Amino acid sequence: MSDPEFIALNVAVLTVSDTRTPETDRSGAIIVDRLEAMGHRVADRRIVTDDLQLVRSAVAAWIAADGVDAVITTGGTGLTRRDVTPDAVAPLGTKHIPGFGELFRWLSFRDIGTSTIQSRADAWLCETTFVFVLPGSTGAVKLAMDEILHQQLDVRHKPCNFVQLLPRIKAG
Repeated sequence: MSDPEFIALNVAVLTVSDTRTPETDRSGAIIVDRLEAMGHRVADRRIVTDDLQLVRSAVAAWIAADGVDAVITTGGTGLTRRDVTPDAVAPLGTKHIPGFGELFRWLSFRDIGTSTIQSRADAWLCETTFVFVLPGSTGAVKLAMDEILHQQLDVRHKPCNFVQLLPRIKAG
């Protein structure tokens, strides 16, 4: 049996930051570059401040939109009062994907040691949309994109991946 053909996803990208602009958003740009290099389509890209309601509203709109298969956020995953991204997304989740955050921190440990415990990188299935919450650093974004999402967003990755689940998820 031959490998399935690549399936391009529509992915929305959200940068959560009080200081980034379209010109200075390096982490968001890395996500976009990696997605396009993989063959996926960027459905939308936005920057919002570290405000729980703004983050939740942007992600909820993409979850409700036809044609957005996944959302990737960057920023707002730390422990300070302004870091609200996981808190904004969690109530939107219908199924938590704890292995994503666990794997991210396990891989990150190689690079930053025990400092990885300060990251709240995480993922959920929200209705029929995958939502991945990444830290704001360029190193963290590269790690998540190159070592986790590159494989899990490719239907050809064996033994399993998120893309192959989408038809069953969308069918209910």
